[in-house]
Amino acid sequence: MTVDAHHHVWDLSVRDQDWITGPELQPLRRNFTLADLVPEARAAGVGRTVLVQTITVPEETPEFLALAAEHELIAGVVGWTDLTRPDIADELARLRDLPGGRHLKGIRHQVQGEPDPEWLLRPDVHRGLAAVADAGLVYDLVVLPHQLPACARAAADHPGLTFVLDHLGKPPVAAGTREPWQSALGTLAALPNTVAKLSGLVTEADPAAWTIEDLRPYADTALEAFGPHRLMFGSDWPVCTLAATYGEVADAARELTAGLTESERAEVFETTATRVYDL
Repeated sequence: MTVDAHHHVWDLSVRDQDWITGPELQPLRRNFTLADLVPEARAAGVGRTVLVQTITVPEETPEFLALAAEHELIAGVVGWTDLTRPDIADELARLRDLPGGRHLKGIRHQVQGEPDPEWLLRPDVHRGLAAVADAGLVYDLVVLPHQLPACARAAADHPGLTFVLDHLGKPPVAAGTREPWQSALGTLAALPNTVAKLSGLVTEADPAAWTIEDLRPYADTALEAFGPHRLMFGSDWPVCTLAATYGEVADAARELTAGLTESERAEVFETTATRVYDL
């Protein structure tokens, strides 16, 4: 049974998603609910998912935990809280005690939006990452290629914390180039406490005209760097709908991994996510 290790939901009547701006993202300016996702996930053979934060507001994570408690499809939640708050350990414990709190598996911050490329190395963030590790959670990295070196340094500084790289660090698929992304990815992958998601590639390509061959060099690079036992499939729904349907994303991931053995494919599509997120 496939695990989708990365998707989102949002309801614009609850709160705005202020990152959805400009004509290119206009198709995302509507509600995307679990009711929308379930039939697509089931049709793609997905039995469990990991719901990932979208914005940096404290109310979202408790809502996601409650949603996970109500729906069997959601097996884990990667939420948000302010890593720099002095009482970060207490806040993580509070989240775990909420309805659905057992579904909290990780924390994420929109590092890609931080102007400081070494934000992850700040002393207050360092302390927050240590608290995430102490809580038995993982840390999802949503970053741009130029921020990958700081990710590697942070992972080296916190060997007891598993770092999960979302969307392979957003490689420049549309440009068709690989460096310096490839080298930076290799440095991160050399650390044993790092894993990555085979996700988000279709929206880094030309959304109107991408092909499997456009994505293949980046997927192959990740497979070589991390290996199937440290790589997991994620749909990045509904962001992926800018370039592909849920089913097309799942099919693309299966085609990109067609050269693996059956057990290796099982790692990418189920075992890695189950292990890393303790689903």
